[in-house]
Amino acid sequence: MAGNSQRRNRRTSNKKGAQVGSGGKRRRSLEGKGPTPPASARKGHVKNRVANAKAKQAAGRGPAPRRGGAKGTAELVVGRNPVVEALREGVPATTLYVQQFIDNDERVREALQLANELGLHLMEAPRPELDRMTNGLNHQGLVAQIPPYEYAHPEDLAAAAFDDGEDPLIVALDGVTDPRNLGAVVRSVSAFGGHGVVVPERRAAGMTAGAWKTSAGTAARTPVARATNLTRALEAYQKAGMTVVGLAADGEVELQDLQVLDGPVVIVVGSEGKGLSRLVGETCDVRVRIPMPGGAESLNAGVAAGVVLWEAARRRG
Repeated sequence: MAGNSQRRNRRTSNKKGAQVGSGGKRRRSLEGKGPTPPASARKGHVKNRVANAKAKQAAGRGPAPRRGGAKGTAELVVGRNPVVEALREGVPATTLYVQQFIDNDERVREALQLANELGLHLMEAPRPELDRMTNGLNHQGLVAQIPPYEYAHPEDLAAAAFDDGEDPLIVALDGVTDPRNLGAVVRSVSAFGGHGVVVPERRAAGMTAGAWKTSAGTAARTPVARATNLTRALEAYQKAGMTVVGLAADGEVELQDLQVLDGPVVIVVGSEGKGLSRLVGETCDVRVRIPMPGGAESLNAGVAAGVVLWEAARRRG
């Protein structure tokens, strides 16, 4: 009976402080940990890396190293017209393979002249070797080799903008598989002062020769980043203080009413047929629609991105 009375007293006691058997842990667990530090002081945050980079520059140690992203795969441009067009548009080829005893014509002469001007390696090869390289494609005696594209890391795009004292303006592509659309978006980002493009690693267009050609050379100065998981990349941007804006035909806000384009923002463009994927659409802070009085159902990715980037550039003034 005495033991039962002591147990009841322990349960009903209102005395503050450590209870029997708690070791004082319960009370300590209620103690606050102080105010949340600013983003620039939180380890691993984009703004923290920017602050560290600036501190190192001030100390004379130079800029912080970039993490970098994945590399693409090497590519071959095959055929007389495709090779000449690629070299005209500044596609970064490294080597031009020319078939031995090739029938010389105007396209061959122009390809050789451009290769010399661009400083490409010229390699003469027998036809069977070019057949083997191209898996039997109709190469017409000319093959240009494009090295793997070096993708940036998604966080590098925002960090570079913050480092320059600017609000990031980034375009992310969700399910866009046509390299020409990617090239058009890169060209628009460059034209309207954006800081780069993000593409998913899978089921998406990459920086192929076709994308380079459509970008009209702007891919040389506008970084493209590849994200292993686009949703997580967008969430990381949100944690860095950026607003994620998705373009959707049924968006709740019209473009002219969107109030965030003059700040740090990521514009997400989906495919022309399917639009934004479910997870990406749910991740967006706001979905915006472009008014189209002409009645068109949708715009392709390059045109849609260009419209929103123009509006963003206008507001940033």
